[in-house]
Amino acid sequence: MAIVNSEIKQKTIEKEVSLTGVGLHTGKDVTLTFKPAPVNSGFAFRRIDLEGNPIIEADANYVTNTQRGTCLEKNGVKIQTCEHVLAAFIGLDIDNAIIELDNSEPPIMDGSSKFFVEAIEKAGIVELEAFREEYVVKDVISYTDEETGSEILVMPSKEYQITTMVDFGTKVLGTQNATLNKLSDFKKDIADSRTFSFLHELESLLEHGLIKGGDLNNAIVYVDKELSPETMKKLQIAFKKDNIAVNANGILDNLTLHHPNEAARHKLLDVIGDLALIGTRIRGKVIANKPGHYVNTQFAKKMSKLIKNERRNNVPAINLNQTPLMDVNQIMDMLPHRQPFLLIDKVFELTENKVIGMKNVTMNEEFFRGHFPGAPVMPGVLIVEAMAQTGGILVLSTVPDPENYLTFFMKMDKVKFKQKVVPGDTLIFKCELITPIRRGICHMQGYAYSNGKLCAEAELMAQISKIK
Repeated sequence: MAIVNSEIKQKTIEKEVSLTGVGLHTGKDVTLTFKPAPVNSGFAFRRIDLEGNPIIEADANYVTNTQRGTCLEKNGVKIQTCEHVLAAFIGLDIDNAIIELDNSEPPIMDGSSKFFVEAIEKAGIVELEAFREEYVVKDVISYTDEETGSEILVMPSKEYQITTMVDFGTKVLGTQNATLNKLSDFKKDIADSRTFSFLHELESLLEHGLIKGGDLNNAIVYVDKELSPETMKKLQIAFKKDNIAVNANGILDNLTLHHPNEAARHKLLDVIGDLALIGTRIRGKVIANKPGHYVNTQFAKKMSKLIKNERRNNVPAINLNQTPLMDVNQIMDMLPHRQPFLLIDKVFELTENKVIGMKNVTMNEEFFRGHFPGAPVMPGVLIVEAMAQTGGILVLSTVPDPENYLTFFMKMDKVKFKQKVVPGDTLIFKCELITPIRRGICHMQGYAYSNGKLCAEAELMAQISKIK
């Protein structure tokens, strides 16, 4: 498993766009507005009907209820049934957006993601000046709900793929499956697949005052039991219909299926929306057997935790005994630094957007003479400096005459120190571009590892300037 910066640029929408409708469970009118968002912001819901316009990030750790949709809650503020909107953004390969609404639940529309997809396409899609981060799956990761037998797993694959297998154990709707081999097919094959319910579930929901915004145009109702006159009357009231009928295919009223396996396709749509809560794109194949919002979001929480730990401990797999790409003499040919302020010894990897370097920390370092001589510890600012010098190799590699340039710090952000570094340690530095290099300005994420653990990290911005 590895977290990588892909060669794909992040995307957002070009301009804001709004649509209106009714919440399925609240029955309340709601206006939903999609707005552009900057790089690395992901998806966030903003409740503009509440004081302070609170924001709830699309994060699996905020999931509180999955009974009839995925509900997020942060500081007492709720977003209900978020999955259809999130599926539309992922299905159109978008990374960042603000989702504003003036109620707790997005409009159900027709029960699918179709209208959200159309709104996003109307707004337009634009690339941002940052690379997308992906979690590359190397081993099978799974989650099983022992109570229901539902299972979801992800295995290695060259791209994000999803297969859902559903078995409802009823005659009217038996076993189905659906597969999405590439996200570019989402609009055509998945987006218009509507939510569904069984008649026995519908009766329970009506008794509990739910699906207030439901009608026969935004939910497929499969009749899995005898339709009693009493139930018929309740449905007529709930759906504001004079007559309720059951078609030959076992579907309530006159709704026509978009796909023979529409139920399985909608379950796939839900999986995409729920797994958006992981917060990081997945490069792997997801297989979901009898998926539901609970098992989906539990898996999303597990993946989110794994990725967080991986990010923290993602030590580059470098053979320190191999011949380096650059030794200290070649580094000095590129960098203007000299002892005692040359703080990297070797470079092992150098690509267009990543560099990996190394430093052996010895007791002979000049800074140990004054920095806790009785218990020597490498100053944190020098770890960041060494990280920046490693990044300097990356930016200077873009010019034909690096010896004629100096590199200057512009900004440091989100600097964190995790472990102390002492004599005898070997430091591994990894710097990855956050945005492409423009006009000699390099914005990168830097990590320093020691003894197999992350010891420091920082976002760094530097600029190269030609020596006059």
